Parts: sequence; C-alpha cells; structure tokens
Amino acid sequence: MNQYYKETAQFLTDNFPFLPKTAVILGSGLGELANRIEKAITIPYSIIPHFVKSTATGHKGNLLCGTLNGTPVLMMQGRFHFYEGYTMEQVTFPIRVIKLLGVKNLLVSNAAGGINENFKKGDLMIIKDHINLLPNPLIGPNNELFGTRFPDMTRAYDREFIREMEKIAAEKSINVQKGVYVGVTGPSFETPAEYTFFHHIGGDAVGMSTVPEVIVARHAGIRVFGMSVITNCGYNMQENEYNDGNDVVQEADKAVEKMCTLFSALIGTI
Repeated sequence: MNQYYKETAQFLTDNFPFLPKTAVILGSGLGELANRIEKAITIPYSIIPHFVKSTATGHKGNLLCGTLNGTPVLMMQGRFHFYEGYTMEQVTFPIRVIKLLGVKNLLVSNAAGGINENFKKGDLMIIKDHINLLPNPLIGPNNELFGTRFPDMTRAYDREFIREMEKIAAEKSINVQKGVYVGVTGPSFETPAEYTFFHHIGGDAVGMSTVPEVIVARHAGIRVFGMSVITNCGYNMQENEYNDGNDVVQEADKAVEKMCTLFSALIGTI
C-alpha cells in the first residue's frame, strides 16, 4: 500500500504549483469554503490515482491547492465514509498522502447531530475530544512509514488551535460551543435510545465521519483542529420530529458563512 501512497503523492506534486503545510477537509454542505481559495488548482478525485469516489450528499469530490487568507492550503471538497462501503484504509488514504506531501496541520469539519440539550440547530461546536464507535483505522500491521504502533490520543485535537479558535470567535462575536464528538458508522440516523446512550457516555454531538481521519493524522504526527455544525438535534426529539439527510445539508449551508469566517482566520494564524 505504501507504493500507492507514494504514487498519489508524486502525482499531486507534479500537478500542484506548491505543497502547503496546512490541509482542510470539508464535510457535508460545507464546500463553500473552497470557493474562497485564491488561484485554486482543482483536481477531481476521479483522476487522482488510488483515490475512491465520494458519493455522499454535499460532497463535490475535488482536491484544491491555493491560498486562503494569504496562507497556502490544500482542501478536500468532500471526504470518504465507511458507510459508503469503503475500507478504513480507503477512507483515510488521503491523510497519509498529505503527510507525504509535507502537511503539518489538518483542519476537519463535519455536520453532526446535537446530543447536548443546550445545543440548537446551526450551532458551531469546537471538537475538544472524540469517542470512537467506528472500527479503528490502525487495526492491522503497523505502518512504520507513518507512526508508532500505539499512538497517543490524549490530545487528539490540538489545544493551542482550540485556544486560538476561541479567541478568534470572541473577537468576531461568533458564538461557538465546545464538546465531544461521537463517531458512528451510519448511514442510518441514530435511534432515540442511541442518542440517550451517547449522552450518558459523555457525547455532545454525533456523526459518521472525521474520527478515522483524526486517528490516522495523529498517528502520522499531524496537528488537528476539528469543528462540527450542529444540523439536527436528536436528543429529546419531539414526537413529530424526524432526521432527514437533505435537512442536514440545508442546515450546514446556513452555517457555512460563520464556518468560513472562522476557518479562514485560523488558517491565517498558522
């Protein structure tokens, strides 16, 4: 598999004018940030060697290279999910590729269901930690090219980045929450009993992505910042309320302006 990582990294090296130290993964409905990249070189996933296809709603499936807020950046406009039928190695393949490209910092975003009863639709949540209920992407022989057999996850989400984002949000008068993200397989939305369970084990939001990428990034020594858009509130749902995938994308679209403002500012400080 290492040969595949190297082949993909070489392809991107040959096609991008420079190799940024910061990368961003945009989740459901959050692709608007890609439109703010200056002088962007855009490569569809479909022509990148060994990349799979992004089939999720709201994921355009492009890799971009350019500058944002004056900072060189790589941006994934859409990600891969375990629920799409891909292996964990395929889901996290881009993370190891960007490691080979020299990326040091990774910003991840996602749409998530609210578990914390104080959250409401449209809230932004800084991810301070996660609970992994997906298969661990490091299962199997350790890949010594990238990291140690037992990587530490005590600080999976970089505390310096969190403090900086809290400062930025306060300066821009944008309210942000902070909490624990629960990663599940999907693609079915959670039952009321599952929301209650996630609440009791310490979760504040739940989603179907992000955690595998973060684990592989930390295994490779990449610093991580994560943020969720709360697109639906599953805990204590009313009798006439239901979860709907299209509603998730629509709610993410409503929050994209705030997310873009905050991510642009944080990238500018890195």
